[in-house]
Amino acid sequence: MSKGWESWTEQDVANFQTEFLTWYQQEKRNLPWRYNHDPYRIWISEIMLQQTRVDTVIDYFYRFMEQFPTIQDLANAPEDKLLKVWEGLGYYSRARNLQAAAKQIMEEFGGQFPTTVEEIRSLKGIGPYTAGAISSIAFEIPEPAIDGNVMRVVSRLFCIEADIAKASSRNIFDEAMRKIISQDQPGDFNQAMMDLGSSICTPTSPQCELCPIQNYCQAYRKNRQTAFPIKSKKQKPKDVYYVAGIIENRQQEIFLQQRPETGLLANMWLFPLEEISPSRFKELQEQYDPNDWDLFSSTLVAEDSPDFFPEQEIVWQKKVLGEVKHVFSHLRWHILVFYGRSAEMLTLDGQWVKPKDFPQYVFPKPQQKMLEVFENNLADDKD
Repeated sequence: MSKGWESWTEQDVANFQTEFLTWYQQEKRNLPWRYNHDPYRIWISEIMLQQTRVDTVIDYFYRFMEQFPTIQDLANAPEDKLLKVWEGLGYYSRARNLQAAAKQIMEEFGGQFPTTVEEIRSLKGIGPYTAGAISSIAFEIPEPAIDGNVMRVVSRLFCIEADIAKASSRNIFDEAMRKIISQDQPGDFNQAMMDLGSSICTPTSPQCELCPIQNYCQAYRKNRQTAFPIKSKKQKPKDVYYVAGIIENRQQEIFLQQRPETGLLANMWLFPLEEISPSRFKELQEQYDPNDWDLFSSTLVAEDSPDFFPEQEIVWQKKVLGEVKHVFSHLRWHILVFYGRSAEMLTLDGQWVKPKDFPQYVFPKPQQKMLEVFENNLADDKD
């Protein structure tokens, strides 16, 4: 494979850097984590930005820094408080890794954020990209920060044929970036790459007419912009089917269950879920029309009611309140939401909670969606 960057002279690199960084200084986004070079703020922002849009992260970042303004505050925070602040961002292992790394900093680095790439890489949850971003932006170390945006820009810049879905390809992009990264302003250079990839050199419709490095781009010269990057298709997430039970008792409390301490959505709270087969899911979709009855104006009857959680004394509403879908990186959940009432103690593990106390519990995104389905039914019934 040809390495287009090897043909660049020192003057080519210098000219490229000057034009690119001039564009960045004129066009850079005003983001709350860019106001200073505090490595803690940069670290938190970079972890939040993984798999999440910038517009979504901004409010979360403000709330997070308000609750945990220092590394020590983060290290000492109760986990449920941390997860509550993180609620809705998803990929909750990121938040747990942040706290684990904060404790590591307190114990191994005297509460001071480490200052070398090797030390930063030793922190829990920090990989090559995040280490490159922190070390370059906070400490002006010329370390590449290579994510999907950067690989897209660089692959077009040099017509790199390597498959970006393969881990082994990162070495190629690392070599290219080390050739062109600014030694004097590596943080600005990495952030310029991020901004260019997110705003102009986009995946499907790159705005080449606005690109500050158009004159250097091999893909543009060959009219092959959309041919890059090369990326093999990843495996589709597995479909999993559930019924969810919104169960209410005579005290108007709702039953919640806490997930296990490890695994998907660890320690979070959801309505009880029961996994069912795809065929049973389809049968329930067809059998119980969400438009049959209003939620509370009809009588709940045991006869012919759905057979969920069969060992529990629950009378189910003979309708489905709605359907919720949620995609994880490797799973796609399909959930039919049903409402039921119970006059007896349940043998399920969990606890009864007043709806007014829900804000005290950490709800993952699927739970928030199910709760919205329930609340929408309540609102419709009152109309």
